[in-house]
Amino acid sequence: MSDGALYHLTISWALPVVWPGSVYSLEIGIVGTEGVLTIDDTHRDVVMATTIGQSAGYTPDTKRHVDFLGSYPPGDIAYGELWGPMREETNSWLSRVALGLPTPHATAAEAHNRLMLTKALDVSARRNRPILLPIGPEDEEV
Repeated sequence: MSDGALYHLTISWALPVVWPGSVYSLEIGIVGTEGVLTIDDTHRDVVMATTIGQSAGYTPDTKRHVDFLGSYPPGDIAYGELWGPMREETNSWLSRVALGLPTPHATAAEAHNRLMLTKALDVSARRNRPILLPIGPEDEEV
C-alpha cells in the first residue's frame, strides 16, 4: 500500500470437495510498520484423519480421509440442533427484534460498503490494476 503496509488475503469457496476446508477457508494478514493483524479462519484447529473415508455432509457421495471439524461457517448440527456462529447470530437478532436489545451486527450501509470493497478486490485482481472506490456498474464488466 502507499504507506508501506502489506496486505495479504486468500479465500476460496470453490476448493475440491475432498479438501477438508472446501466449504469455507479464509486467511488475512495485514503487516504495518508498527503492528500486524492476522486472521486465520481456516478451521484447522481440530483435524480428524481416518483410514476409512467419511461422508462430506453436504456432498454425501464424496469420501474424505481428513476433515477440519467445525469448518462449516454457520456451525455444526448436534442432536438435531444448530450450534455455532449462526445460532448465536440468530439468537442475537431475535433478541434485537423481540426485546429491543443492541446487537453487534453490521448496519445495512456497513454491509454494503464491505461488499463493494470485496467486489473491488475481485475486479482489481481480474484487471490487474487498482480500482477506484466507489465502484460502479461499469466495474461489473470483465
